[in-house]
Amino acid sequence: MPPGKAPGLDLGPAMDRPFTGIDPVSVQDIGPVVRGKVRDVVDLGEHLALIATDRLSAFDVVLGTVPYRGQVLTQLSAWWFDRIADLVPTHMVATPDPNVTIARKCRPLPVEVVVRSRLTGSTDTALWTMYAAGARHAYGIRLPDGLRKNDPLPRPIITPTTKGAAGTHDRPITERDIVEDGLVETGIWEEVRSVALAVFERGRQAAEQAGLALVDTKYEFGLDADGRVVIIDEVHTPDSSRFWRSATVEERRSAGAEPENLDKELVRLAYAAQGFTGDGDPPPLGGDLAARAARAYLEVFEALTRRPLAPASYPAVPRVVAALRAYHYP
Repeated sequence: MPPGKAPGLDLGPAMDRPFTGIDPVSVQDIGPVVRGKVRDVVDLGEHLALIATDRLSAFDVVLGTVPYRGQVLTQLSAWWFDRIADLVPTHMVATPDPNVTIARKCRPLPVEVVVRSRLTGSTDTALWTMYAAGARHAYGIRLPDGLRKNDPLPRPIITPTTKGAAGTHDRPITERDIVEDGLVETGIWEEVRSVALAVFERGRQAAEQAGLALVDTKYEFGLDADGRVVIIDEVHTPDSSRFWRSATVEERRSAGAEPENLDKELVRLAYAAQGFTGDGDPPPLGGDLAARAARAYLEVFEALTRRPLAPASYPAVPRVVAALRAYHYP
C-alpha cells in the first residue's frame, strides 16, 4: 500500500458491535479474569492470555472504542516480536485469535521505558509539555533553549516514568533515580536501556522504509523465571508509539502545522482542542473521531506489514472465547 493511502476496510461491523471485552463467567473454568483499561487478562497458570479489546484509553481514562483496534495491536505486536527476537527475548508464545496473545508470565519492571527522538507530545509527562512550561532539565537530561515543538533531538533519549497505580498518573523519573531508589538493579537497567535503544533503531528503520516516522514509543520490560530481561506488553503499535507520515513532516513543520499523526495522538489532540486534557469527565468519543483513529491504525499496520488487515469476525466475543477454549483444551 503506498504511504498516505487510507485503507478501504469496512469499519461497519466493528463500529456496530465493538469488542469491549469478555464476560469472566464465560471462561471461569479456564482461569480468573482481570480487566484493565483496555485489555482483559486471563490467568492460564503457566501463561497469560492477553485479550486486546477495542477500548481506547487516553489521559488515563477509557474514552470509547475504536474499530479493529484490538486486532491491529495484537497482530502488529506479533509482527514486531518476530522482528526483534534477535535483540531481546519476548513474552509471546502464540496468537490463537486475532485479539489474543498467549504470553509467558514475567515479573514486570516497575518503570515504563519511553524512547524519544523529537521534542513533542501533549500529556503532562510529554517532553514538549515540560519544555514549553520552562523546564530545561527534564528526566535528568539537559535541553538547550530555542527549540520548537516537534524539533528533532540530537539523538534518541530515554525518558522513563514510574507505573502509576490504578487511578493515579505515571510520574517522570531519571535513570539515576531508577537505580539509586532500587527500582531496577544497575546491571539490569543497563541491559534494558541498551535493548530499548536498539529496538527503537530497528523500529525507526522499518518505519522509514514504510514511509513513516517512528517519533517516540513506550516499552515495558520484565524478568522471566530465569531472571532474563524480556520485552512484554506491545511493541511499536499506534497505541504505544507516535507515528508521523514522513512525506509531509517538514512541509507541515515549516507551515507551523502539526505533523500528520497516525496514532493515538490524533485523539488526544482532538480532545485538547475541545478543552479536555484529563480533568473531569471526558466528552464521548464520537463516531467520526473513532473512525479517523481506526483508519490511522490500519494505515500504520498495512504500511509496516505490507499487507492489508484481514478483518476478524464481529461480534468478537464468541470467536475469542472459542479460541481460548481451543487453546486451553486442545
